[in-house]
Amino acid sequence: MAGICNLCGLPDELCICQEIAKEQQKAIISTVRRRYGKIVTIVEGIDDTAIDIGKLAKLLKGACASGGTVKGRTIELQGQHKKRVAKVLEQNGYQVEVR
Repeated sequence: MAGICNLCGLPDELCICQEIAKEQQKAIISTVRRRYGKIVTIVEGIDDTAIDIGKLAKLLKGACASGGTVKGRTIELQGQHKKRVAKVLEQNGYQVEVR
C-alpha cells in the first residue's frame, strides 16, 4: 500500500510538494576563491525542506563532472560552474540568480 504525503494529502506517487517547492525557491549561484587559488561554486537559497538537497547536489555534481559537498542547505561544487549549474537548475524548474 502506498503512503500518503503529510503536506498535500496525495499518495506518494502523485505528490506535488516538491514541484511546488521548486517554483517558490530562488537559487543564488556565486563563486568564491578559496585557499591556494581554488574556485568553488556555491548554490544557496534553496531552503524548503520538501526539496532533497542531497539528491540535488548529486545531480549537479554529475552534470558538472566535479566533486562537491552539502553544508547545511548550501551546495558547494569544486570549480567554476556557474553557467552549467544555472542551466541544470532552470531545466529542473528552479528560479536562478547568478551573481
